[in-house]
Amino acid sequence: MRLSETVWAHLLYVVAVVAFAVALPAESYRMIGGGVIGTFGLLAIWRYGWGLVHFIRALVYRLKVFPLMRASADAVIARDAPDAYLLVTTFRIDSAVTTRVYKAVFEAAMAAPGRVTVVASIVEAGDQRLVTALFRALCSNQDEIDLVVVRIAGTGKRDALAYGFRAIARRCPAKDDIVAVIDGDSIVPRDLIGRCAGFFLHDPHIGALTTDEMCEVRGRRIFQEWYALRFAQRHTLMSSMGLAERVLTLTGRMAMFRANIVCNPDFIRQVELDYIDHWRFGRFKFLTGDDKSSWFWLLRNGYKMAYVPDVVVLTVEDPPSDNFVSAAAMLMTRWFGNMLRTNSRAVALGPKRMGFFTWWAILDQRISMWTSLVGVSAVLIATFFIDGYAFLLYALWILTSRYLQTLSLLAARSRVSVFYPFLLYFNQIFGSLMKVHITSHLDRQKWTRQKTTANVRDAKRSMIASSFMSSYMHALSLAAFLTLLAWSVDVLPTPRAMLFLP
Repeated sequence: MRLSETVWAHLLYVVAVVAFAVALPAESYRMIGGGVIGTFGLLAIWRYGWGLVHFIRALVYRLKVFPLMRASADAVIARDAPDAYLLVTTFRIDSAVTTRVYKAVFEAAMAAPGRVTVVASIVEAGDQRLVTALFRALCSNQDEIDLVVVRIAGTGKRDALAYGFRAIARRCPAKDDIVAVIDGDSIVPRDLIGRCAGFFLHDPHIGALTTDEMCEVRGRRIFQEWYALRFAQRHTLMSSMGLAERVLTLTGRMAMFRANIVCNPDFIRQVELDYIDHWRFGRFKFLTGDDKSSWFWLLRNGYKMAYVPDVVVLTVEDPPSDNFVSAAAMLMTRWFGNMLRTNSRAVALGPKRMGFFTWWAILDQRISMWTSLVGVSAVLIATFFIDGYAFLLYALWILTSRYLQTLSLLAARSRVSVFYPFLLYFNQIFGSLMKVHITSHLDRQKWTRQKTTANVRDAKRSMIASSFMSSYMHALSLAAFLTLLAWSVDVLPTPRAMLFLP
């Protein structure tokens, strides 16, 4: 899209919002400062204030703190270059993408300042032949690059990583060597190792790092905009958490670790066989979310986790469905399920282990899924029971506030879309509803690429009972939430007032 078209789209959006504000009758604005708007204004100040804190922290990190880290890392890597291991996991990805991924990996290996071993964790023989042919074509004259192929059964990414970690451990890497874990649909930059390895040499307390990501979406325009928005928001949040020296996730797309951590048997066991003990579901094993398992291990063991905002990994995204809402639901089920299954045990570590800001950010993941639903729920109640103008005023607020949020993303990306305000609101409401649902169904796990599902119950009767109880808990939590809101806006009498009803 040409710049002029983008500018015109934004101008039309602003004109439409202004026209909508002017068209609203004067009496609708009398609700501001009182009633529902006044009651939940404090909650809005808190939520938007928290977002503003992340925005400011992200700017401080990228403009002030990280440049100093970059200078120190570049200086130390120029004096001492560690060996590197690039572990790539490949399963059910088309050959065109696999070719691009491994070509980028081999080019990064050739550009590395030290010796590199590429470990390909592969399921299918065709992928093995393709990777071997690429290695011979690109690296046949490179004595400093080795290729190790690990063939496994198609039992999931956790097994693929565990076998790859053990293959690296058998090569006995030095304590300052590094391991990059790369997903099979992630294309790394040529200077990946040279731009990242120095951070581990500069600070011995850094156990892992991750980088910025951009995406190449093979789908409709709405998917392209949605993914671009997600990665722009990720860049801001990661930068903010980088200031706290603890990121909130070590993405499975590309994360770099100290080799001695990856070779630690306890770390390997955590990634391969992670589980939690739940008060209702009992003990159940994690299927997805290997990046959350590795993140939790580092968090529990007191390591720092850095964010490198000036290195970009390109990911190739294939939405799991042509229907946008269906695809979003499938992806959110996996993303948010991974987050919520690890959230409680991370909070239980306490602020002393990770710092108060990181601890509060983790706790806020559980709070925000409810606070994000307060506004729309309260306004719908007020619209039906108090004043019909409440919904129109709320719509104006959403159009204005989400557009300001969109403009704030210009600090993270050079372009923002006029579709972002609508997608931001979709992510807030639909995402929160998905989180609430998943909280009552933590045992349900499913890959979007693999046709593999897991449930804590194997027997059909137990599965039915578990599903019934999960649905009951989900309905009960939503009913309690809506009842509290109704009391807040005086639609229902409070429990104390009910004692005096005839």
